[in-house]
Amino acid sequence: MQSAAAVGLIRPCAARPVVGCPGPRRGVGGLRQPLLPPHGLRLSARIGLVPASPLEEEEQRLSGRACRHVAAAAAAGKVGAEGEEDGGLAKTLQLGALFGLWYLFNIYFNIYNKQVLKVLPYPINITTVQFAVGTFIALFMWITGILKRPKISGAQLLAILPLAVVHTMGNLFTNMSLGKVAVSFTHTIKAMEPFFSVLLSAIFLGELPTPWVVLSLLPIVGGVALASLTEASFNWAGFWSAMASNVTFQSRNVLSKKLMVKKEESLDNINLFSIITVMSFFLLAPVTLLTEGVKVSPTVLQSAGLNLKQIYTRSLIAAFCFHAYQQVSYMILSRVSPVTHSVGNCVKRVVVIVTSVLFFRTPVSPINSLGTGVALAGVFLYSQLKRLKPKPKAA
Repeated sequence: MQSAAAVGLIRPCAARPVVGCPGPRRGVGGLRQPLLPPHGLRLSARIGLVPASPLEEEEQRLSGRACRHVAAAAAAGKVGAEGEEDGGLAKTLQLGALFGLWYLFNIYFNIYNKQVLKVLPYPINITTVQFAVGTFIALFMWITGILKRPKISGAQLLAILPLAVVHTMGNLFTNMSLGKVAVSFTHTIKAMEPFFSVLLSAIFLGELPTPWVVLSLLPIVGGVALASLTEASFNWAGFWSAMASNVTFQSRNVLSKKLMVKKEESLDNINLFSIITVMSFFLLAPVTLLTEGVKVSPTVLQSAGLNLKQIYTRSLIAAFCFHAYQQVSYMILSRVSPVTHSVGNCVKRVVVIVTSVLFFRTPVSPINSLGTGVALAGVFLYSQLKRLKPKPKAA
């Protein structure tokens, strides 16, 4: 049986594109209805073509417009999703790069700083040099406009002064500890920071920890004690200096909450850190002259038989990394939550300990390793439990 077109009952027309939504429309009862032919024509019951009704023409026009809107919206949504995905990927890569720099600067600081302290046991001089380099970097960034120059009042400077004092003492005690014991042991003791944070917050701020947070402190304290008992480089001066560093750094955090320094728009975290660095230099410089004297001059170094170029190179690299890793830390903190930053800090401490042990070939016993691991695991557990807020009591 031949088709109607073959026998001449319908004259074939030139093929023209049909604009419509993909897929047939559904009629009553979900039955599929054929798409209407284009250009105002429809199939009649008889064999042949007749004009479509005005209602059907309007339906075709609205249907075509709706489909075009849907297609445009779908295309725009696809582009937006791709742009959002690209932006999210770029932010993730940027954050990963910041974490990498944070760890890298910290590793270089600890290695070069320890090398200098081994041959030049003057921690006050070395800390002053580090603050001097940080002051130069901060002034350079403000003068060149890389960092917006802060507008700060005298009252704000007075409020920041206590923070600068404890910041100075914290870094000085850290250098004193690094000069006396192994880098890995100093950072193991500094894992006690959460203990002092909870203690000082409870005493001065009235912030009582949850029972779970208190329990997370037990492995920290126990791990540090176990590592201390088996540490080959242990001495009390290095131990108490690291402990004093913990107290002063956590005092800085408590003071910053208690004083609640009002910041202008230009006084962000990096500017605040830069101001504290400048103030620390001016606070420590006279102390250096009154205690150790100037021990980093070429005359003193040469008379001690030290390689002048090597000492200055390592000191400047350590000082630059000292300032850089703290600035990067503030940059990360502005992008992530405090809990994420705390976890990253815990991982950083692990990386520094492992790197220093490998670089300096520090003898580590199995019990010492166990103590260090338990303490760091406790720090990680603390950072996770700290974000859990107690449920408010029902009225």
